[in-house]
Amino acid sequence: MDSYYIISGGPGAGKTTLIAALAAAGFATAGESGRAILAHQQAIDGPAQHTRDAALYAELMLARDMENHGALRGAAGPVFFDRGVPELVGYLEMMGHPAPPHFERAAARYRYNDTVFLAPPWPAIYAHDDLRKQSLGEAQRSYDVAAAIYPRFGYRTVELPRAGVGERVAFVQAVIGLP
Repeated sequence: MDSYYIISGGPGAGKTTLIAALAAAGFATAGESGRAILAHQQAIDGPAQHTRDAALYAELMLARDMENHGALRGAAGPVFFDRGVPELVGYLEMMGHPAPPHFERAAARYRYNDTVFLAPPWPAIYAHDDLRKQSLGEAQRSYDVAAAIYPRFGYRTVELPRAGVGERVAFVQAVIGLP
């Protein structure tokens, strides 16, 4: 889908803030599946969490990401996703699990624009919250995984500047050719 753009990177790098600003500017967006699933799983003390059952957590993220991909089909103009299906292959590998073949098939089937934006680790804005408990080192590893996995599936990555959200919005718009 040429109008589907992924914004990725490690936790705490400003992805969600950028997605919210793009939504406020009138663009269609899809939030990060992982955060939503963690919130639900923590509320019920469920097993599908990064620190408990990473494989189950990945399965739930895959289902939600595929649903988001289909739900936004036909949206006018560009659509921005907080992470994408291919990243789940890298997540599983990072967690020490081989990615099952259906994850590879999903990454091949659920395509996005070839340009993927990566938010680099940014210690000045990184903060923990109720759902984000990774260290800055783990955030760097997540970024490295994203930077490696997208080219593996034929995407070109573009690093976002470490700049305010308005500058990041302008940067994204310039890269995709919007005024």
